[in-house]
Amino acid sequence: MAISVSVVLMLAIIVVVLIRGGSLKTGPAIVAALFGFFLASTGMAPSINRFMDSLAQTINQINF
Repeated sequence: MAISVSVVLMLAIIVVVLIRGGSLKTGPAIVAALFGFFLASTGMAPSINRFMDSLAQTINQINF
């Protein structure tokens, strides 16, 4: 749960920065957000969550 909230916040900040910087227009940003919202309600959501969890664990295990 804490990882998913962190990821959502990080992605939201990135989208805001891209919109304010002119790299991303508001329309495509809204479409991408809606795509993510509807994708979360499909059967692919558990697979995506497992992938993101394994990616987070892999990054966590890297020693710098």
